[in-house]
Amino acid sequence: MSDDDDIADAWAAALEQQEREERGEAPQAVSLNELHDDSRGVEGRPDLEVILDIPVTISMEVGRTAITIRNLLQLNQGSVIELDRLAGEPLDVLVNGTLIAHGEVVVVNEKFGIRMTDVISPAERIKKLR
Repeated sequence: MSDDDDIADAWAAALEQQEREERGEAPQAVSLNELHDDSRGVEGRPDLEVILDIPVTISMEVGRTAITIRNLLQLNQGSVIELDRLAGEPLDVLVNGTLIAHGEVVVVNEKFGIRMTDVISPAERIKKLR
C-alpha cells in the first residue's frame, strides 16, 4: 500500500468519525498502533517521523485578568492592566493551549527568549486533560 493510499484511508476514517460525532454518537477510542501499524521504528517503538512536521502553536503567558467590555473599550496607549501574577513569577509555556512548562524571560542577541525552568511531565499533562 502506498503513502497516498494510507493518507486517503486516514482522511476517510477522520471524515467518518466527524460524521458520527455530528450525529451524536460517542467517538471510538483508537490506539496509536491501530492508526498506523507499519509505523514501527527501532525496537518496536512508534516511528515519530510521522508527526514531526505537524505545526503547533507555542505561546508564553505572563498572566491573566478579567475585565468588563466597558473597561476594555476605555483602554488606550499608556493604560496599565493588572494581572494575576506577581513580578518575578515564572511564565506559563503553552503548546496549543496546554501547559507544558514554566520559564523565565531572557535576552539573547537583543531578542527575547524563554529559559525553561520547570517542564511538566507527560503524566501530569494527561491528568490535567481529564
